[in-house]
Amino acid sequence: MNRPWTADLGNGSYRNPVLNADWSDPDVVRVGADHYLTASSFGRAPGLPLLHSRDLVNWTLVGNALDRVEPADDFARPRHDAGVWAPSLRHHAGRFWIFWGDPDHGVQQINAEHIEGPWSAPHLLKPGRGFIDACPLWDEETGEAYLVHAWARSRSGIKNRLTGHRMSVDGRELLDAGRTLVDGDRLPGWFTLEGPKLHRHDGHFWIFAPAGGVETGWQGAFRSREFFGPYEERVVLSQGRTDVNGPHQGGWVRTAAGEDWFLHFQARGAYGRVVHLQPMRWDAEGWPVIGDAGEPVATHPKPAVPEQPVTAPAVDDDFPGGAHGKQWQWTANPRPGAWIEQSEQSEQSEQSEQSEDSGHSGPSADGLRLTCVRTADAHDLRLLPNVLVQRLPAEEFTVEVDLVLHSDEPGAKAGLAVLGDAFCWIGLEAGADGTPRLVHRYAEGVAESERDAAEARASPGGRARLRIEVTAGARCRFSADTGYGFRPSGQVFAATPWRWVAALLGLFATAPAGTAPAGTALFTTFRATH
Repeated sequence: MNRPWTADLGNGSYRNPVLNADWSDPDVVRVGADHYLTASSFGRAPGLPLLHSRDLVNWTLVGNALDRVEPADDFARPRHDAGVWAPSLRHHAGRFWIFWGDPDHGVQQINAEHIEGPWSAPHLLKPGRGFIDACPLWDEETGEAYLVHAWARSRSGIKNRLTGHRMSVDGRELLDAGRTLVDGDRLPGWFTLEGPKLHRHDGHFWIFAPAGGVETGWQGAFRSREFFGPYEERVVLSQGRTDVNGPHQGGWVRTAAGEDWFLHFQARGAYGRVVHLQPMRWDAEGWPVIGDAGEPVATHPKPAVPEQPVTAPAVDDDFPGGAHGKQWQWTANPRPGAWIEQSEQSEQSEQSEQSEDSGHSGPSADGLRLTCVRTADAHDLRLLPNVLVQRLPAEEFTVEVDLVLHSDEPGAKAGLAVLGDAFCWIGLEAGADGTPRLVHRYAEGVAESERDAAEARASPGGRARLRIEVTAGARCRFSADTGYGFRPSGQVFAATPWRWVAALLGLFATAPAGTAPAGTALFTTFRATH
């Protein structure tokens, strides 16, 4: 399989990043011989992606823990920098637990007996604004439970501080008002302290937490004999002489063989927060040493586990049974039945067994049929909740998809997009007389509506094969084949991220406001290659 990126070098070593896409704010846990990872999903749904690996190098996406972002009404429209921030994944008392901070609503928690679910409904553990990056700890020695979180200054006016609570063992109640565990303002040179991960090791409470800013900071470690401190600190990972800026928050995990590893992210602009794997050991004074003497590694021997198949999270999609794979998310909470036209075959396929390589359920079928949703916001993809998106899968890749527009409603359109603070798309639109034509449009970050990136041209039969070639720097070249071979369209477009979220690949179908059905768009054979 021609994947855009794999980390396994096939010779017993791996290269970083092990996840070369926007798996922001990763956290990891081991259960038996299996490792599981989750990441921020912000306002997209389904949220809280769940990845699985045996060797911490080869990962597959196995599902999502959160069907809808709560409160549901708040996420009926896109909120690209809100919602699920920096989750923590733990396993305790035979259950998986995920805690996260929603900066506008508070600390939430869900849990499940099995990683594939069913997951409980979100429980609001600590309501309020500004509480982010929440992480629990169950102390197996004493039977007590704790919670630590950071602060978002944009909502609370507070930053550079970590706050701790005692927590009920069922994870549903905090037992005190909370106390400051670490005040970064009291540490010379430390600023923007956030992203704490709480552990118990060697008689100490440990907090792994980054500081110094997402693009420019370092990874710190704090330890104390008592949960409420005092804590001593040390920088345990920094950019040093490497090109890995940050490096930012992540999670420590110990394999079944007893090896220690640390997964963290690196902010890479439009590509988002890619995930690196670092070896970890303990020095003579009991402090963690991450990477190569505290600097990130580019390549390294893999963890000591049995050889695993080379794989990476799914990107390609044949949309079997009319359903999309687990790698896709909506830009807001979905409206069941309103955005996808589902056949009986599609409904049956959703109950079929999952394919690990494609991320789907079900047998092969006829593709994904999106409804041309009528809206007054059709001029701006950033405002639409019905855009189906997935991550940019590598630094350089080519993505293609087949599209047929089944609509003669003037202004009905569908296409393949690169979506961020600015966006650009290529696709099909029904003209004033209902005749389909190939169009290419874009909008700058400051623009309130899209405009043409190239002249429209005829599209016989309302069919096109659409292509985006992405090169270093997230520079995107658009082209399309309407029956005469691929022809380039417009100028190079430089993808841009949102504030905390990478640029995304998107599929959409929409139409001008109205009441009558406006038709559908059929997407088939979505492929991404290096």
